[in-house]
Amino acid sequence: MTEKILLVDDEAAVLQGYQRLLRGEFNIDTALGGAGALIALARNGPYSVVVSDMRMPQMDGVELLTKIKAQYPDTVRIMLTGNADVQTAAKAVNEGNIFRFLTKPCAKELMATTLTAALLQYRLVTAEKQLLEQTLSGSIQVLTEVLSLVNPAAFGRAARARRYIHHVVTRLPLGSHWKFDVAAMMSQLGCVAIDPETIDAVYTGHELSPQEQARYDTHPMIARDLLSKIPRMEPIAWIVAHQNQPITVEGDIADRDKADMRLGAQILQVTLAFDGLLRKGISRVEAATRLSRLHRGLDPRIFEALVELEPEAADKHVRTVPIAEIRPGMIVEQEIRTGPGMLVVAKGQEVTSPLILKLKNFYAAQAIEGTVQISSTNTAAAAKKA
Repeated sequence: MTEKILLVDDEAAVLQGYQRLLRGEFNIDTALGGAGALIALARNGPYSVVVSDMRMPQMDGVELLTKIKAQYPDTVRIMLTGNADVQTAAKAVNEGNIFRFLTKPCAKELMATTLTAALLQYRLVTAEKQLLEQTLSGSIQVLTEVLSLVNPAAFGRAARARRYIHHVVTRLPLGSHWKFDVAAMMSQLGCVAIDPETIDAVYTGHELSPQEQARYDTHPMIARDLLSKIPRMEPIAWIVAHQNQPITVEGDIADRDKADMRLGAQILQVTLAFDGLLRKGISRVEAATRLSRLHRGLDPRIFEALVELEPEAADKHVRTVPIAEIRPGMIVEQEIRTGPGMLVVAKGQEVTSPLILKLKNFYAAQAIEGTVQISSTNTAAAAKKA
């Protein structure tokens, strides 16, 4: 019985009675009143199911279950009350998204049947959520790996942007980092539709012709179209699409989502511009100062974080190894180019199995050298020893 159920009432005798009746079938905790429930949730939560009395002093059941819905959206919520009027039931269902509405006194058999149904609902919701998260994670990983293989220069810029953004959002701090990290990694995805020579020219600071610039400027919208087809990626697709555009959010979007999307696009704009200035040889301090003047409305901690971020990790151990000896998880510490200058692997790319195959194929065709500079970290080495 690993799935926990919390019973909430302002009468200790009622809680003790239900606990005695249900203890053998379910993993039951109890809390006296709404305040006690919030303490129990903070200490022992989340719970699979919460059953709350309606009429309680200071905090009634609707208020409590509404709070639980906001903090623990997967928890299944049940209302128990002696006041079975339609208005109370409607309020509970509408404001707290109640799974079931039971009236006092509730027979043991009905309570047990309801709790069993609630646990099944919880398993259904969490299993679906886990499937979506795994699917989303796998989709992101595949897209990232495709970008690294097809357009190493674009991947290199995206990886640098992710490093900057991750440091910035940690410094602010913000509640959820993953949206900003993923938006950074996906920011250059549209470059798969643009010829690598143009991308390489952009990232090395060469001037583009008007026709090349027009083609390059389409990449955020290409990425948006690709990402918007993946469930739950719509906000990230919006952030990526607005990496070079004015930030306005319209439509039927929750306020919290609007704020996250707007901030994500603003931070992405700043970090990509910061990376571009660094690639031109401008110092981190000067680059951050210029950008702070252009984006006066943004939190100054964003620019402070960019200055603080060290250009390279301090614990790298770089060595040269034959291509046959590189392994997934290593980091490539050099640009790998063919004789004519085509970029095969960007500096900073993580080694994956497809990347190893790519290097072996280029080496077999005598297009690249047979050794690669790679790095590993002392942290990783220590973890392996432990």
